[in-house]
Formats: sequence, structure tokens, C-alpha cells
Amino acid sequence: MNRTAFALLPALWLVTLPLGAAELPIFDAHVHYSHDAVERTPPKAAAAILRKAGLKNALVSSSGDEGTQRLLAEAPEIVIPSLRPYRQRGELSSWVRDESVVGFVEDLLRRHRYAVIGEFHVSGADADLPVPGKLVALAKQHKLVLHAHSDSDAIDRLFRHDPQARILWAHAGFESPAKLAEMLRKHRNLWCDLSIRTEHGDGGKVPDEWRKLFTEFPDRFMVGTDTYTPTRWDYLVEHARWSRAWLADLPPELAERIAWRNAEALFAHWKANSAK
Repeated sequence: MNRTAFALLPALWLVTLPLGAAELPIFDAHVHYSHDAVERTPPKAAAAILRKAGLKNALVSSSGDEGTQRLLAEAPEIVIPSLRPYRQRGELSSWVRDESVVGFVEDLLRRHRYAVIGEFHVSGADADLPVPGKLVALAKQHKLVLHAHSDSDAIDRLFRHDPQARILWAHAGFESPAKLAEMLRKHRNLWCDLSIRTEHGDGGKVPDEWRKLFTEFPDRFMVGTDTYTPTRWDYLVEHARWSRAWLADLPPELAERIAWRNAEALFAHWKANSAK
């Protein structure tokens, strides 16, 4: 399902919640807060939305990074900062061949603390280019997770740069459960966020093929919204509600893992250091 179709489906999120489902904490592993979102939804209002959604944490990135830092200052107990290698919108495809991106990322790493580099977009053989390779090296140097919007070919190539890399695969690669199982068996340091997708929880029910996948890999999936346009912030609360509904169709321990425990475990090192 493409992003436009997903954005037109708020009715999916208005399902009736099972008793107790509303109390399930959520770690939203895919939130953007770029300059246009800041203008439309200022930091205090954005922080209020995160709290209204009942988010335990949110992985937040922004083009230019200013939005991330402003929201972190407003909600430090919720925001986990991610360094996006885009200085402005429109660099989704050009960044992989722009050597100046490396300097931009290095400068921000000197000035701020992050848990992640990304979300960045790279496909196929472009992952072999020098700039993505240098970002993988920076992630290794600074002990950061990589958040990649990529096809499976690019994921394989990113791991060739660093077999020990930790990669969060945005949108679970828009891949089928069968392909995801193949990739997760191949790469033990690969996790998936489920942002944008709905097929794993339509109508508050988890289809058999997704249930089987979640059961085989209980520690490798997490929830995400993806506020890729400013108006997506209007859906963040409803998306959390929708997520709780389909998670309630899973055994409680598995639901908790996907809702927040997997993400908390992945970012435990950053959270421990930030508390010092």
C-alpha cells in the first residue's frame, strides 16, 4: 500500500479497543518533525500530541535536525533523537552522491547526542557508494543504529559495509512476510518498523502469515507511524489507537514486545547514557 492510500484510511483506526488495550504503552519508531511540521505544529503542541497518544518513546528525526532538537528539548522523556542526513527536503535521492553530507553528519555528531542515523533512503547498488559507506562507518564509530528506507538488496549491501551493523528497516521494506522471514534469518541485527503498512492489522486482526512471522521473530518488530508530511501529525493519536487494537489480537507478551519492549531494548544503551 502506498503512502497516499494509507493517509486516506483514518477509518481503520476507529476500531473498538478490547478491554485493557488502551493502557498498552507504545514506542513509535518512525516520527519525523521537519521545518514545515514545526511551523504547523509547534513543539509544545507536538509534545502534547505525543503524550496524548500515550507514547512511551518516539524515535524522531528531521531534515536539518532543528525540529528534532526542539522537540527533544520540549519532551526529553519521550524523544529518542535520530540524525537524518538531509539538510532540507528534496535530498532523498541526491544525498548518496553528495560528499558534503558526510561533513554535515559529522558536525552534528560533534554537537549533539543521537541514538540513530536515519531515516535515510537508499536502494540497490547505491548502498555501495562512498557516502552511504561512510555513514555506516560513522554509525559503527558512534555505536548508532541505522534507520534505512531500502529494498532488500540495499539492506544486504549495507551489512557488507559492516556485518555487525544494527539496522532498523523502515516500513519492513514493504516486503511480504515470506521475504521478511528470509531477511531476518539472514541478518540477526536487522529489525523492522511497521510504519505506513496496514495489512498486518486490518480490522484489528492479525492475519495468519503475519502472526507466524511475529511469533518466529518476536524481538524484531516495532510500531511506527511515519509523519512524513505535516498533516500526518493529525493521525498520530489515532494510529496509536489502531496499533493497540491489532496488538490486542496477539498474546500479551508478544504484543508488549512489538508495542515497546523491542524498541526499548534496541535503544537501551542510549537511554541509559542519557539518564546520566
